[in-house]
Amino acid sequence: MLLGGLGLGGAAAAAVGLAACGGSGGPTPIPAPTLRAPTPVPGVTDGVFALGVASGDPLPDGVILWTRLAPRPSEGGGMPSRDVPVDWQIAADENFRSVVRAGTQTAQAAFAHSVHVDVRGLEPGREYFYRFRAGTVLSPVGRTRTAAAPQAGTDAAGGALTLALASCQDFQNGYWPAFDAIAADAPDLVVHVGDYIYEYDPDSRFPDRLHTTPQQPGLDQLQTLADYRNRYGQYKADPALQAAHHAAPWVVTWDDHEVENNYAGLVDEAGDAGDRHQDPATFARQRAAAYQAYYEHMPIRAELNPGSPDLRIYRRLAFGGLLTLNVMDTRQYRTPVPGNSPEAIGPAALGAGNTGGTMAGAAQERWLRAGLDASRTRWNVIAQQTMMAQLDGQLPVGSGSMLTNLDQNDGYRPYRRRLLSGVRDSRVRNPVVLSGDLHCAWVNDLRVDFDRPETPAVATEFVCTSISSAFFLVNDDFVRENNARLNPHVRYFRGDRRGYTRIRVTPTELRADMRVVADLSRRDSPVSTDATWVVEDGVPGARPA
Repeated sequence: MLLGGLGLGGAAAAAVGLAACGGSGGPTPIPAPTLRAPTPVPGVTDGVFALGVASGDPLPDGVILWTRLAPRPSEGGGMPSRDVPVDWQIAADENFRSVVRAGTQTAQAAFAHSVHVDVRGLEPGREYFYRFRAGTVLSPVGRTRTAAAPQAGTDAAGGALTLALASCQDFQNGYWPAFDAIAADAPDLVVHVGDYIYEYDPDSRFPDRLHTTPQQPGLDQLQTLADYRNRYGQYKADPALQAAHHAAPWVVTWDDHEVENNYAGLVDEAGDAGDRHQDPATFARQRAAAYQAYYEHMPIRAELNPGSPDLRIYRRLAFGGLLTLNVMDTRQYRTPVPGNSPEAIGPAALGAGNTGGTMAGAAQERWLRAGLDASRTRWNVIAQQTMMAQLDGQLPVGSGSMLTNLDQNDGYRPYRRRLLSGVRDSRVRNPVVLSGDLHCAWVNDLRVDFDRPETPAVATEFVCTSISSAFFLVNDDFVRENNARLNPHVRYFRGDRRGYTRIRVTPTELRADMRVVADLSRRDSPVSTDATWVVEDGVPGARPA
C-alpha cells in the first residue's frame, strides 16, 4: 500500500494531538513520538514487505520487532544493493492513535535488508501493535505482548500465560493450517523449538510447495548464504506462517534442519560421503551461513558476528512470578552421535555408554542449573529440541536388539541423567520440558532413571507433533506396542496427525491441548483438540483432563 504524503507521519501527528489534550494545571503531557515525513526510496515499491512482520523475546519493558525488505524473497530478495532507512512504530491500539514508541532503523544490505528493533520503555504485561514503513510503503500490522512485571517469589504468582508450542514445518510435505489455528488462538507467546526450514532439494507432491533450488542441487543440502536466504524467504512468504507471526511474539530456537540433518557441533551428518561430506572447516563455513540467515529472519535478541560459525541463542525469559522459560540450544555445542552411524536408529547401549557426551555443552549445562537453583517462579519450563524421555523399542516387538533414536536424548543418556538430577536437586517448583523434533505428540513422565519406573517423576514433558513434517516411526501401532512393553512413562502418544500444542498456565495448573490437523492437503483444513492433559501445581506428572 502506498501512503503518499501522510504515511505514518499523519498517525504520529494525530497521536501528538491526543497526548496534548489535558486539564489546565495538570502535569505537562509527554508528546507522542513522531516520525520523519515519508520519503520515496528508489527501488522500494509495493511488495517490499512480502515477508510480513514479527516480534519476539518479550521482556517486561521491551520486545524485538522484526521485518525484512524483500519483494522477491526466494530470488535473492530483489532489493537494491544499498542500505535503506526503515521507520517503525509501536502503539497501544491497533489504529495507532496512541503511539508510544517510534524511530528509524537501517536495513543493511549486508544482512539481507533485515531489521531488528529492540524496543524498550514499554509497560509490562500488556498488548501492543507495531508496523514499519520503507519509503512510502506501509507494512502489515503485528500484535505483540510484553512479559509480566517481575514479582517476588512463587506466592506472588498471578495471572495467566497462553502459549503455542510448535516445530518441524517441512514446506514440501503440505500446507500449514496449524499456523492459521495458532493465529486464531492469539496466544501470549509462540514457542518454536526447531526445524523452521528444511534443507532438502525440491521434491513435493504439491506443485506450489517445491523447495527453492540451491546453487548445487543433488546434494539434498543448502550450503551458501544465498541458499539459506532464499529458503527462509520461501517459507516466510507463506500466509499462514505470517499470520501466526502477526498474532503474537515468538521465542525461537533451532534444531538440525536449519543447517543440516542430524549435525552435531561442527560435524555434519553421519554417513555423508563424496560431495555431501564436509570436513569441520568447510562445515564451519556452512554453519556460519546458516546461522546468519537464521538471525536475519528471526525476531531474536542475539549478537551476530558475520562469518563466525557461532551464535549464542540459549537464553532465559521470565513472565512475572508465574513462569520462567529456559530456552536451550542442543545442536551447536553437542558432541557427535555415538557410533557415527548413518542412521539415527541404533543400539540403546551406545547411548548408555556415551559418558563423555553432551547435547548442551558444559557451559550451558551450568547455566541451566544455576537458573533452576535461583528461580522463584511458580512454573519452570525448559524448551529444548529432541524428546527427553526414554524411547526404547524392538523390531519386531518383543524380540531382537534394544534400539533407540541416538540423535535424541537417548543417545546421550549420562547427559540426560545429569540434567534431570539437576532438576530434582534444585527443588525448583513445577518443572516442565517442552520438546519437538519427532513429528508426533507425546506426554511423558520424566525420571532420573527411566529403567526404574517405581521412582518418582521429577518433571513432565510435552512434545508437540509437527506442523507439517512427515511421521517416520514405522506406524502408530508399532510405537504403542513398544511403549506398553518398554516405556511405561509415556502417558500419551499420537503420530498420525500434524498440529501443535496449546498451553495455558495459571498459578494452579498447566493445561495442554493436543491440537490436530485433519488434512495437510487443504490450506483450510479444520483443526481440533484430540486430548487435554493437566499438570497441577505441586503435583509432578500429568493427568487427563
